[in-house]
Amino acid sequence: MNVHRKHEKYERLLARAKEVPAVTTAVVHPCDESSLSATVDAAKAGLIVPILVGPRARIEALAREHGISISGYEMVDAPHSVAAAAEAVKLVRAGRADCLMKGSLHTDELMGAVVARESGLRTGRRVSHCFVMDVPIHDDVLIISDAAVNIAPSLEVKVDIVQNAIDLVRNLGIADVRVAILSAMETVSSKVPSTLEAAALCKMADRGQITGAVLDGPLALDNAISPEAAKIKKIKSEVAGRANVLIVPDLEAGNMLAKSLSFLADADAAGIVLGARVPIILTSRADSVLTRLASCAIASLIVAAKRKAPERHIA
Repeated sequence: MNVHRKHEKYERLLARAKEVPAVTTAVVHPCDESSLSATVDAAKAGLIVPILVGPRARIEALAREHGISISGYEMVDAPHSVAAAAEAVKLVRAGRADCLMKGSLHTDELMGAVVARESGLRTGRRVSHCFVMDVPIHDDVLIISDAAVNIAPSLEVKVDIVQNAIDLVRNLGIADVRVAILSAMETVSSKVPSTLEAAALCKMADRGQITGAVLDGPLALDNAISPEAAKIKKIKSEVAGRANVLIVPDLEAGNMLAKSLSFLADADAAGIVLGARVPIILTSRADSVLTRLASCAIASLIVAAKRKAPERHIA
């Protein structure tokens, strides 16, 4: 691998996404320069067809101030961020949008509208977040879940977290999905609850309660992604040393892992929320342009997979 090609995994995702139709995306409250420019960049790249949802006068003034052309984009006027989230969800429920994209509102405001019992976008799955990481020194993308939505998930919630992540990887065109259930060690101990849950999840996969991938756990991070570490520990499995999905014990662990890779290993982290009726693109003001585009590319590939296989539940 050429370690100097920092973004090669994202570049492959973008190339694949440009082969499928742009996805109609309700962009919720794009009321700062970062979110509005990200929307326009994604539209120009042919990844999304945006519907701007938020206070029209404020968005138009912002576009003029920063020289961002939004002519030709549909707009839905909403007085504030909470109303924008509600209107965007209505667009999805009406079949007018196939994806949501977070603008400059708080994630909690957007997700509140998504998970509302009567008016939201719930499915039979628990909503969960995935980081799709492009780590320069690693050959393949790494999926980390859940690092942003579920704080201390139960075993039942982790089943959905794992299945959502598996479906995501398969929708990205990767057939060989290898899931590592992470803990601080690779042996099962009653003193460390995450090791018990890891073992249970693996047995659930054996029994068909989780499908589409091979699971192993508990695994420590080193023997999940390093063949050498797995060999030293004498761990023999299809996953050890070769995992492309990392399921963390809780949000704190996942958040620290993702940010450690970003700030210490120069990795990029594209964010997507799964388990609702449509994918939800979560971008950060700190994201690079390429990372934002990668998040949109991921959503477009999910929507394309759903269109090809409508009978399957696509996360």
